[in-house]
Amino acid sequence: MVKDHGPQIKDDARYEKLREQGMSKEKAARIANTPRSEAGRRGGKAPRYEEWSRQDLYDKARQVGIPGRSKMQKGELIDALRHHGK
Repeated sequence: MVKDHGPQIKDDARYEKLREQGMSKEKAARIANTPRSEAGRRGGKAPRYEEWSRQDLYDKARQVGIPGRSKMQKGELIDALRHHGK
């Protein structure tokens, strides 16, 4: 039987399952209180690479470890970032 965790927890069964998996109380509550229909829709939208400056693209390429980035032009950086890890 699922324990009632009070009005602050919207989905008690989901909360208990997450806690059993080792999640903190805060994270389990946040997930249990998010309606399933909204769970996958959140998050920001980054601008397309074409809108980034060359310096921003270079910094991102450095962050992900793309070799030869210092000699690349903006279009080459965009292509390298889009195909990195594939």
